[in-house]
Amino acid sequence: MMKLVGPLAERDRWEATHCSIAKAVELVGTRSAILILREAFYGATRFDQFARRVGITDAVASARLKELTEAGVFTKVPYQEPGQRVRYEYLLTDMGRDLFPVVMSLWQWGNDHLQPDGAPLTVTDASHSPVRVGVVTGEQKTLDPEDVEVRVNRSVR
Repeated sequence: MMKLVGPLAERDRWEATHCSIAKAVELVGTRSAILILREAFYGATRFDQFARRVGITDAVASARLKELTEAGVFTKVPYQEPGQRVRYEYLLTDMGRDLFPVVMSLWQWGNDHLQPDGAPLTVTDASHSPVRVGVVTGEQKTLDPEDVEVRVNRSVR
């Protein structure tokens, strides 16, 4: 497990208030939100694409896209087909693109642990080398949970 350092070492003496994981899960922790993100990384930008490909009702798609847009994960950009009314595309912002490793981690975990007959899709880079997600140092050394330390950020307190 990760090493809790300093005042965090005594787990019974503190509570996980202001938890970044809890805040992230509150925003993107629903099935529909994660699958909307999957579709955005696949290239979907339009409301009907998200609703149809995720298999959710228009009401759920509307609510989830509104939440994600208000939070800054997507931005709405108007477009208009000839003879049609103005509609909106949902484009990932930098904040949204930063969720790519999260989506890829879930994909990788699902492939490794929930697909008994093997992964239905492969993920490679442009040279067809397999892609894996991991926790790495600045020197690209892969870390296990035991290699990671967690400390209080004194500048935020």
